[in-house]
Amino acid sequence: MRKLFSIAVLCMLFSAACAQSDVTTFLGIPVDGTKAEMTQKLKAKGYTLDSSGEYLTGEFNGRDVNIYVVTNNNKVYRIMVADANNIDETDIKIRFNKLCSQFENNGRYVKMFTDEDSYIPEDDDISYNMTVNNKRYEAAYYQYPQNQYLQMESMAKRVAEISRSRLLEKYTEKQLADTLNRTEEINNDMVRIISETMAEQMALSEEQSEKNLEEWLNNSVWFIISEFRGKYRILMFYDNKRNEADGSEL
Repeated sequence: MRKLFSIAVLCMLFSAACAQSDVTTFLGIPVDGTKAEMTQKLKAKGYTLDSSGEYLTGEFNGRDVNIYVVTNNNKVYRIMVADANNIDETDIKIRFNKLCSQFENNGRYVKMFTDEDSYIPEDDDISYNMTVNNKRYEAAYYQYPQNQYLQMESMAKRVAEISRSRLLEKYTEKQLADTLNRTEEINNDMVRIISETMAEQMALSEEQSEKNLEEWLNNSVWFIISEFRGKYRILMFYDNKRNEADGSEL
């Protein structure tokens, strides 16, 4: 029964994510506000403003990086995190693929283009593809709102409690817990009741989910490989698309 409830949790992720509107965060800091405000918050995290005043330096995810705060009308819409050191082709493949794995195994992110494989094959000629074929090596994800875990936990708990109550109207605790001897009828009922309960909970939040879907999709985090004189580095972008230029000033 616990296994089936875990299935319910997974199925509720998308609905729960859409039900909460919040901006993209970087190190827990909303990508919003003024450049001065963001710079101060990053300094409080231990980053140092470069003497040029153009970027901050420090360590992020195990790498020395330069962090750029990008604005539109003095509202922050992007944090760019650039590797401070360039590396060779073999190492950049490893670095890129490791980042893909880290994002895809992090519960706060969902892949933007689910039908594409972002990983770089071992025999891929990055230099040739970037120079001759103008290929871009990139991977993109949507970031769940910062309080996503609390909301997922609340919704999953509600589904589990309601389903359990309904099942106990028909079966005993012992019948439900006996995974080895549980009948096909009981298993089918468990799947049906959990599915129906999920559908009910999703219907309750459907209107709000549709309203906030577009807002949630504005939480974009992506990264690319950048080449400079035969060496490579990763550029990462934490974007709050609500604040970027939309052409309204043209």
